[in-house]
Amino acid sequence: MLASGAFLAVAPSHAQTYDPNFPVCLQVYVPRGGYIDCSFTSLPQCQATASGRAAQCYANPYFAYAQKSRRHRRNY
Repeated sequence: MLASGAFLAVAPSHAQTYDPNFPVCLQVYVPRGGYIDCSFTSLPQCQATASGRAAQCYANPYFAYAQKSRRHRRNY
């Protein structure tokens, strides 16, 4: 039991897939997996990166939530 606890403590953690700071994501399809990169500020920027690859661009589903939460913050 102690060994399994030590293993879990050193296991790598995965970053959040959708970065709420960027409005556009790129999903790349590769054999045995793929990845999502949400670091694009516009659809044309993403499409230029996706050009010639097995990939697609789409709106970040968490971007709108990030914008709403920023509007309601108050600095005192």
